[in-house]
Amino acid sequence: MSTVELVASLGAAPATDLELALLVEGGLPTDSVSHLRDLGLNFTEVAEIISPRTLKHRKARGEDLSGAETDRIVRVARILALASRIFANREKALLWLRSTDEALQQRTPLSLLHTEFGGRLVESLLWQIDEGIYT
Repeated sequence: MSTVELVASLGAAPATDLELALLVEGGLPTDSVSHLRDLGLNFTEVAEIISPRTLKHRKARGEDLSGAETDRIVRVARILALASRIFANREKALLWLRSTDEALQQRTPLSLLHTEFGGRLVESLLWQIDEGIYT
């Protein structure tokens, strides 16, 4: 699944990576957060991406998510899609993302997705698994 297709699964429909970049800058609608639940994340995991209080205020004011919030949502969805492809199963992918790992100092891969660098680290680990060099 391409990044553009992935974001379409969040309720947006960019046609190109440039449109996706512009969409992230402008922010996704607040309804896109519910799509993370559809992808298998639980309430607590979604709350770590965007606080329920912030989400409630944005909805009440009719605002879209901020660029930073949208970036986190797209990052989590992209990593989940990659993990699902590598593990050939969304449930196995979620199990791996939720499991602590010695390489991450007993943190879960999912807990590192709050930042771009953490997302890159998790993505690197997934590619190592895909290539059979993960230890």
